[in-house]
Amino acid sequence: MSFFFKKNYDRAMRHRNYSLKYLLIFLLAATLGTSCRKESTEPGYTYFVSRELAMSYTREYILSLLDAASADYPEVNEIKGSVAGSVDVYKLIYRTTAGGNEILASGLVCVPSIANAYPVLCFQNGTNTQNAYSPSEFVINTGYQMIEFIASMGYVVVIPDYPGFGESADIPHPYLIKEPTVKSIADMLLAVKELRNNELPGISLSGDCYFLGYSQGGWATLAMHKAMELEYSGDFNLRGSACGAGPYDLGLLLERMTAQETYPMPVYIGYIVNAYTEYKQFSNPVTDILNEPYASLLPDLYTGALSFEQINAQLTTSVAELLSADFLSGFDSGQKYASVREAFSRNSISAWRTEKPLYLLHGGNDTQVDPVTTEEMYNDMMQEGTSPLLCIREIVPGVDHSDGVLPCMLRGLLFIMALNSN
Repeated sequence: MSFFFKKNYDRAMRHRNYSLKYLLIFLLAATLGTSCRKESTEPGYTYFVSRELAMSYTREYILSLLDAASADYPEVNEIKGSVAGSVDVYKLIYRTTAGGNEILASGLVCVPSIANAYPVLCFQNGTNTQNAYSPSEFVINTGYQMIEFIASMGYVVVIPDYPGFGESADIPHPYLIKEPTVKSIADMLLAVKELRNNELPGISLSGDCYFLGYSQGGWATLAMHKAMELEYSGDFNLRGSACGAGPYDLGLLLERMTAQETYPMPVYIGYIVNAYTEYKQFSNPVTDILNEPYASLLPDLYTGALSFEQINAQLTTSVAELLSADFLSGFDSGQKYASVREAFSRNSISAWRTEKPLYLLHGGNDTQVDPVTTEEMYNDMMQEGTSPLLCIREIVPGVDHSDGVLPCMLRGLLFIMALNSN
């Protein structure tokens, strides 16, 4: 749940009045890319279809942008010394499934310029409603750039678009639906694993894998951590993950959303209802959950064209006006809403005893995804027998949801870098 990474990061920059130098550097990004060229797939691939060079960044450019960012976020200085070279960013197209159908999906693969074997760092972005702002469609987005630059520190960085964006923009996005999310990310990683030397000259994979994500991406990251540990352990060696502000328990999330008179981001509620309806996650009609005129508006709101602000403007922050009285009184126990509860349970992430390092972060003043979701996940992981030496929880004081993106992700990256150095 969250502002999509670009919007979070850009808003944070505006709130802090970034320097003119930073803005000028950002505007220069479009001039630094190489011409795109597309390489078609060769026979014998199961997942990989094609890759296309989308952007190249020099080491000097990366350092200049990090220098500018460090003026407002001194923590950036802790990673600048790890920048070793330039980065090539590719759009990758691969095969996966969503809703029972095979689709072509996409995302970005960012590789260092220096030939070597590297671990994979897979980043899951937060909530996005516009196809134009998906990773492979907006490579030079400031927030995505900061993730792409991680490749210069010795990683093959993978950034999935998610189904419903990029190459698969013609289907609905399965928002907070676990099975197609996990499957699409895992299949992208398997596609990257299939890449031969002629696709990424001099670059190979060490076999180690890390996950990093915030908000919807934090939820997806925890889902991937669990899946890689329990289902895909033979494909990659999971070394650890950092999850920021994820809505891990969807029932608890909804309970917190509806426990107040107003909720500032009705776009999230509508997104869940629309996706769960499109992918038949529950049997209730939309009118059982949303009042009119909002129930009838949904199909036109989540087409990949409208921004958060545009969708919020057509909904309402009043919980009682948006959600039906029956739903508000009965979603947590009434038989009428049993399929809704089952859907939320099925797509939530249940705790387990992890044997891999896990870092759970959340802003202490988050008004969009209540920090209790992280607190409860941590407590449940402890109850399942996870060692407190492996699973760490940090509530970052004084930050709301959008303000928490950069500090949480920087802490998460430093956590991963420390694991990678051991």
